[in-house]
Amino acid sequence: MHPRLTPAYCNRTVTCLGSLSKPRADVRVTGMSKELVTDELWEIIEPLLPLEPPKPKGGRPRIDDRAALSGIIFVLKSGIPWEMLPQEMGCGSGVTCWRRSREWHQAGVWERLHGVL
Repeated sequence: MHPRLTPAYCNRTVTCLGSLSKPRADVRVTGMSKELVTDELWEIIEPLLPLEPPKPKGGRPRIDDRAALSGIIFVLKSGIPWEMLPQEMGCGSGVTCWRRSREWHQAGVWERLHGVL
């Protein structure tokens, strides 16, 4: 039997993945996200982003813009499909990051960022 198919390995993997949780809104995403979006880059990009649209009907809390940007950069750098973005990264789903990218495109964020950089 392949070593990665043994019950011990599978249980260890599930335990490790199970300990990964979505970061709270008041906690800055660390690890991979910090590497992809440095503080210096974030200081340049943050003022260019539109404000969160109002939610008259409520809804779930919005994923942090910095985390969403990390997901967008990860997908663009790695070439993976949006739907394959690992949720363990804390960037939300690939669909969330794709929608945020589209929203920012429509708001002219990418064009303004290109001018700034």
